[in-house]
Amino acid sequence: MGNLSLEQVSEVYYDVLKEIGNIGAGNAMTALSQMLQCKVDMKVPQVKLLDIEEVGALMGGEEQIMVAVYLGVEGDITGSMMFLVEKESAQHLLDKIMMGMAGKDFGEMERSAMQEVGNIITGAYLNSLSSLTNMTIYPTPPEVTIDMAGAILSVPAAYFGIMGDKILLIQSQFYDEVAIDGYFILIPDLDSYAKILASLGIVI
Repeated sequence: MGNLSLEQVSEVYYDVLKEIGNIGAGNAMTALSQMLQCKVDMKVPQVKLLDIEEVGALMGGEEQIMVAVYLGVEGDITGSMMFLVEKESAQHLLDKIMMGMAGKDFGEMERSAMQEVGNIITGAYLNSLSSLTNMTIYPTPPEVTIDMAGAILSVPAAYFGIMGDKILLIQSQFYDEVAIDGYFILIPDLDSYAKILASLGIVI
């Protein structure tokens, strides 16, 4: 396992990731619809292993302004996770949650509400991973960043540069009257990839 590369992991892990992505995104949308108190529909999530430079392009270009909720992952596995939405989509979500009272400047109240959205969505996703692997996994308190996609993605890019150049992205489109693309980026450390695989009975 010591010589495990992300490329090797990706070969075996892809179907498992799709399953986790589907269940996790489904649970996240259920949690989000309860939070918004309205029905939220969802397309089947797209699970992709991409070169880091491809991720920004997928989000509409590296200069696209995004709102990112970033948190650490602790417990039986370690790493970090990001949930990203375009700024306009984030404002739509916040308008719903804050009964039309959300400001456009992402002040303290808006950031706090966005942290709660991120908490609920990433929590549902991590619970799915935990259920499938029988591992204890929990998030650290989230941080909210508003910046260009390229700048936000430089954080996982620096981290992944140590291990390889692929990044796991789950794209989940959900909508009430407005379609919103949400992006999950899961960044387990390499030992954690091996632990996840082992917990599912997959030996490399």
